[in-house]
Amino acid sequence: MVENKRVACPLDCPDTCVLDVTVEDGKVVRVDSARDGALHPLQQGFICGKVRRIARHVHGEHRVRTPLVRVGQKGEGRFEPVSWDRALDRVAGRYRQIARDHGPDALLPVCYGGSNGLLTQDAADALFLRRFGAAQAERTLCAAPSGAAQEALYGRMAGFAMPDLVHSRLIVLWGVNPHATSIHTVPFIERALDNGARLIVVDPRATPFARRADLHLAPQPGADLPLALGIANLLFERALADLEFLAQHARGVDAFRDAAARWPLARAATASGVAARDIEQFAELFSTIRPAALRCGWGVERSRSGGMGTAAVIALPAVAGHFGTRGAGFAMSAGSGAWRGQLASACDEPVGKVRSVNLARLGAALTEPEGTPIRALHVYNANPLATFPNQERIRAGLLREDLFTVVHDAVMTDTARYADVVLPATTFLEHRELHRSYGAFALVHHEPAIPPVGEARSNHSVFLELARRLDLLRPDDAVDERDFVERVLRLRPARLQELERTGMVAPDCGFTPVPFVDFFPATPDRRIDLDPAAFHAIAAGAWSWIAEPPTPGGPLALISPAIARTTSSTFGQLFDGDVPLALHPDDAAARGLVDGQAVRVWNTLGEVHARLHVDADLRRGVAYMPKGLWAKHTANGRTANALAPDHLADLGGGACFNDARIEVAAR
Repeated sequence: MVENKRVACPLDCPDTCVLDVTVEDGKVVRVDSARDGALHPLQQGFICGKVRRIARHVHGEHRVRTPLVRVGQKGEGRFEPVSWDRALDRVAGRYRQIARDHGPDALLPVCYGGSNGLLTQDAADALFLRRFGAAQAERTLCAAPSGAAQEALYGRMAGFAMPDLVHSRLIVLWGVNPHATSIHTVPFIERALDNGARLIVVDPRATPFARRADLHLAPQPGADLPLALGIANLLFERALADLEFLAQHARGVDAFRDAAARWPLARAATASGVAARDIEQFAELFSTIRPAALRCGWGVERSRSGGMGTAAVIALPAVAGHFGTRGAGFAMSAGSGAWRGQLASACDEPVGKVRSVNLARLGAALTEPEGTPIRALHVYNANPLATFPNQERIRAGLLREDLFTVVHDAVMTDTARYADVVLPATTFLEHRELHRSYGAFALVHHEPAIPPVGEARSNHSVFLELARRLDLLRPDDAVDERDFVERVLRLRPARLQELERTGMVAPDCGFTPVPFVDFFPATPDRRIDLDPAAFHAIAAGAWSWIAEPPTPGGPLALISPAIARTTSSTFGQLFDGDVPLALHPDDAAARGLVDGQAVRVWNTLGEVHARLHVDADLRRGVAYMPKGLWAKHTANGRTANALAPDHLADLGGGACFNDARIEVAAR
């Protein structure tokens, strides 16, 4: 029997597409964009290739179809199938023993939030983990420094709506590559360019849009702060700042102006590695062309000064007065801040006084613990061996015989190979989901499109079963997924009906609101704070730049941006072959290396064996290897994260992947 189902994509992408899924005899045979009125304005009737081919992920050979227990050595990937009862009894028994012998916070949940909805994270899982007393995981790998920066300046104010880029006369893409991470933004930028808009790209690589830009600035990784403050200084110094807007809508202006004045043109150029004339041209274009939109990506935050760097970048539209019209302002998590007061937590269970572990330092927590060692990991919605920094330290932790590791995933990931128990998880096509977009002003809800593949179970089901086995459920607990949906939604009746009818609803401000018209900063006085108290509380002080990362290893800066083939590490199992390390031709020639050559890439943290790709699109002194790779994508099973340090950013305790410094030689 052939059926057509409608679902929404919750993968770690800003776009949150609505999908039409063709199902035949319980299997996905086609996935396409929904084409009727149940679309938010961002989608435009097309979807990415990854999701179009998602049937390979759902029904492919790498799918985990039954619970598994380890029979070989950790890391060998040798398991035997068992029943769900046997698997859950084993997990619950070990958790009970660990709580008795070491305390319940010796269990650490390892979960990350990019590809999850409001029912697959912080819902039934939170109920179980909080009642059990498990350690609290700090999810800081992405958006923690930038989120802290945005909160400090704008109070998590929403950004401009991406469809309004068509109205922009100047577009700045800073640390973001929409072709890889937000393809539905691309047509709007294309339309703006066709209408005569100017384009500035700030990126160490010549991305597709950088090759078409009117101005491409390629700063040294981690030097966004001096570059942005140098631009701000020019705006003030040359009377290009919008002082009237600042007087009306900002505070702390004098302090910020003084901070920017510490970065005169010559010093900013030297620190950032960007030519002085290009910084001047940026300031001239940004101050004279209106409306101007600045899209800041998460590449900026991936260094020790990433929080301050992000703050300086998103302060520029305030200094230039780029708000109040369509096609103006800045955007990061564009729609997230628009839902205040309209959504609630799916779990109201209080968090107890338990230890907290920053997941950016998971390897250290497993190998050099402070206090009682972590004795169990419950890994779900995450693949830490592929996506967390200091990969070799994490591997060493996972190899501990006294560590009991449970991995709940749809496919056999690199991390799952080190597990003691592997539990088969549903994909978003196989369970109910409620998801808030972070790139569009949209909330989406859907029912399952297909039955669970094999014996797969959802997070909701597994955590409730563990709660039952450990006597953590109470008679009055609401345990149906629908109950959790009702807890989350605080929408007016008419909009609840709209969500039920179309599967999608906008926040109160609508699908395409305008900053400083439909909403204002979510600060107490609705003003931008350019001298936040939170910045003065950090060791380096407000608007301070840490010039050199404390990771010895070599003269080359290694960056690991996203690519279009994967969503973080999701879908990495679907392609084979070595993924190369890229170097600028001059850096390759200085080392006597040629394109296609086998190389070793190393620093004090680890070593990667790969082949070389000579790439003139990189700035000199920068190496590139994509994030989200699996062990099979390099010759020695190590990836860029084996070279990434696990020290923390200035704000939010974020990860510093771009602080990796490396050397490369022939192998």
